[in-house]
Amino acid sequence: MSFPDHTKIKSCMITIQPRYSETDQGGVVHHAVFPVYFEMGRTELLRANGLAYKDLEAAGVFFVIAELRIKYRRPAFYDEKLNLETICTNVTASKVEHSYKLIRPSTGELLAEAESVLACVDGKGKIRRMPEFMYPS
Repeated sequence: MSFPDHTKIKSCMITIQPRYSETDQGGVVHHAVFPVYFEMGRTELLRANGLAYKDLEAAGVFFVIAELRIKYRRPAFYDEKLNLETICTNVTASKVEHSYKLIRPSTGELLAEAESVLACVDGKGKIRRMPEFMYPS
């Protein structure tokens, strides 16, 4: 398995359309679903850099959430199109940090913003050094 020399893309935008099962009876997206959306954003940012979680894991590189901070600004609703911007804000010897903005494109409203810290661990859950290719060029 070959990895790129370094990550080159620091941000990506994906479209999310909330499913019925992600909402309450009023059609409002449940607060517990937002971390799932953020995971989707991180996955696509990795993919944009030529990486996939399954390949990283096969090489003994795992990422676990160490911190997650979310500010819920406005409700998101069933079946509306939303844009999620995910930005890699920092990479250190053992962690990677991201920021997120969930936006309603029809109005430009900011629905939620968040920050996460992921620790880099080995297959046994012990902190390990970040692979060199994870650092931006």
